[in-house]
Amino acid sequence: MSTTQNSVNNGVNVDALLGAREALSKAPEAAQFKWRATVKWVNGTHTRSMVEGFYGLGAEQKHKNQFTFEADHPEIFASQDKGATPVELVLAGLASCLTAGVAAVAQLRQIQLRSVSATLEAGMDIRGILGADADVRNGFDGVKVTYKIDADASPDDIKALVAQSQKRSAVYDIITNPTNVAVEVE
Repeated sequence: MSTTQNSVNNGVNVDALLGAREALSKAPEAAQFKWRATVKWVNGTHTRSMVEGFYGLGAEQKHKNQFTFEADHPEIFASQDKGATPVELVLAGLASCLTAGVAAVAQLRQIQLRSVSATLEAGMDIRGILGADADVRNGFDGVKVTYKIDADASPDDIKALVAQSQKRSAVYDIITNPTNVAVEVE
């Protein structure tokens, strides 16, 4: 029986994902993707980022829509608070990636989800980004993700869903492992 033809429906087409995994294992060159974002300065610390196209499956691809994200800093940083801070966008990306994984793994394991929510919290000593203390890191000192999941599964099965999602999450990997970043000026 197909995994999508049953009583469990979390909205994830697992058959398509498994088919893609099979196809890409035979054509690894097609699995090479390049993700892009473009940002423009608006004013002060306010920026606007756009996401529209990417490269994958051996060709240029486009989302159905262009997505726009506003970023700024709060008024307590003498800014206009016109958007989430960039570090909050990182947390949102992590939460979205992990939660999408929970849904996909649950579908594959025939676990019906009723609700999934996550709260993320990250500590940061801002003396680093302000240049007040050269020994203080600019980034997070840690991230805590807390899930509340209501599903037709045991607590151990739910923990296993989250663990598998974490294992396969691209954003979790990006945050927890060093990633080379080249910054250039044209």
